[in-house]
Amino acid sequence: MSGAWVRFRSITTWEITLFAALAVLGFLVTAQLRSETPRVQYTSQERAPLIGTALGLQVEQKALQGQILDLRNRITATETSNQGSDALVKQLNDALFQARLAGGLTALEGGGLVIQLEDAPQAAQATGGSDLLVTGLDVRSVVEQLWLAGAEAVAVNDERVVSTTAILDIGGSLLVNSAYLAPPYQVKAVGPKDLYSQLAASASWVDFVAARAGQNGIRLSIAVPADLVVPAYAGSVTIRYARTPASPAPSAKP
Repeated sequence: MSGAWVRFRSITTWEITLFAALAVLGFLVTAQLRSETPRVQYTSQERAPLIGTALGLQVEQKALQGQILDLRNRITATETSNQGSDALVKQLNDALFQARLAGGLTALEGGGLVIQLEDAPQAAQATGGSDLLVTGLDVRSVVEQLWLAGAEAVAVNDERVVSTTAILDIGGSLLVNSAYLAPPYQVKAVGPKDLYSQLAASASWVDFVAARAGQNGIRLSIAVPADLVVPAYAGSVTIRYARTPASPAPSAKP
C-alpha cells in the first residue's frame, strides 16, 4: 500500500493537466468524425434537387429569352409595316382632303376676287321690268364665268356653291342652297393669281358686263383682295334624286 501511494504521489500536476487536455481533444475529434458522415450524406442528398431546379430555371430563362427575341422581331416587323401604313394613311388623307375640297366641305383661303352685284339705281322708281334688278340668272352667270376662269371655290353671300347648289329667284331675293339671300350679292372666289386676268380676257364675261352693267345699269364692282376665305358648305350632303343629262345627239352631216 505504501508503494502504490508513493507512485501516485510521484505523478506531477502537469501530467494530469496534459492527460485531461488529451482526453478533451479525443472527445472533440470523435464528435467531429461522427457528425461528418450525416453532413456529407445531407449535402449529397440535396445536391441533385438543387441541380434539377437550376436546370429547370435555365430552361425557363431560355424560353423567356426566346419570347423576348420573338417580340422584338414582331415589334420591328410592325414598325416596318407601319412605315407603309403611314404612307397609305397619308395618301388616303390627301385623297379625302381633295374629295372634301371638291365637295365644298372644307373652307378655302387664298387670293381671289369679290364681285358685287346691286340693282340699278332707278330700279326703285321703276314700275316694271326685271332688267334693272339683279336676278338669279345674273348670279349664275357670274359664278359660271368664275369657274371657267379657274376659280377653286365660290360662294354667294357666304353660301358655298357646290355641285348640288341651285340659285333661284324667290320674289325680290335669291334662294341659294337652302338660304334666302337679299341684295346686294357678293360672289367670292378663291383661285390662282391670274384669276382676274383670265376673267377679264373672257369674251362672254365682257359681253355680260356690257349687257347688264352697260345697258341695264346694274351696279357691278370688283375687288381683288390679297386674302379671303370661302367658307365650307353647311347644307345637307344627302342627294335624294339625281339624273345625268343626256348627251346631245351628233348632228347629221350633209
